[in-house]
Amino acid sequence: MKIEHVEGKKKGKIMLYALSTCVWCNKTKKLLNDMGVDYHYANVDQLSDEDRDKVEKEIAKWNPSVSFPTIVINDSSCVIGFNPDELNDKLK
Repeated sequence: MKIEHVEGKKKGKIMLYALSTCVWCNKTKKLLNDMGVDYHYANVDQLSDEDRDKVEKEIAKWNPSVSFPTIVINDSSCVIGFNPDELNDKLK
């Protein structure tokens, strides 16, 4: 499975599930980049069918509607959608 890594300040384990064509997903990536944090991301629409099924099951644990973007932080909390205030609060 193709998971990309963006280097930055360590603020915990951050995993962004996104779609390559999603405006809100791209805004979330830009926000994380502007914040300078270290994170991983997967463009779910670019995964193989098998990998996409696995990832969607993982996303559903955090976000039952499996919408994008979904950001999982430290395997303990989640931010759904483009929500700069909530993301800033969780990454302080």
